[in-house]
Amino acid sequence: MNTFAYFQPTDIRFGRGMINEVGKIVSSNGKRCLLVTRPAGDFLGPLFDQIKASLEETGVDCAHFDGVIPNPTTDCVTAGANIAKEFHADVVLGVGGGSSMDTAKAIAVEATHAGTAWDYLFFKTPPTAKTLPIIAVSTTSGTGSQVTQVAVMTETQTKTKSAIYNSIVYPKVAIVDPDLMRTLPRHITASTGFDAFCHAFESYLHPAAAPY
Repeated sequence: MNTFAYFQPTDIRFGRGMINEVGKIVSSNGKRCLLVTRPAGDFLGPLFDQIKASLEETGVDCAHFDGVIPNPTTDCVTAGANIAKEFHADVVLGVGGGSSMDTAKAIAVEATHAGTAWDYLFFKTPPTAKTLPIIAVSTTSGTGSQVTQVAVMTETQTKTKSAIYNSIVYPKVAIVDPDLMRTLPRHITASTGFDAFCHAFESYLHPAAAPY
């Protein structure tokens, strides 16, 4: 039997209505929060308003970066990091699917380090403990980024895709509220559900898969 080591430091808060705890959870990690999301659209606007109200009730000041794009680029990350720096954010809250949460992780690195997040890929200089704490709220059942040490991005000029892979970008807390999934369009529910299935099935196909 193969040996393996498994490290999962993220505090997972799961349950219907758990989103109501977001203000309290964020406030225990900082008082100046950068909220990182895609544009609100029709079905996410009420959720973002609810989160901002919860932050305000717990005494957390909030700036909102809503420029996340699917498969985020380094330009997208830098735009968010610049807001974090100007706002003097001390915690980052990523809300959405994998792109929003990955962007939040990369912003947490770039806002506190020299250069850009691209300078801290898994084969380059590792990010340090200066990285801002990250809270993740998942609104899809797809990538599982709320519990990983990975932040995937694409370098804008070269179109090269790579990732930060370091335990420093594990979210401190992941909020997984099934009620949030009910607001998704049907095609996103289907595609992200199939994404989750593929991730699970992949572990059976990989020749170096660990028993876990």
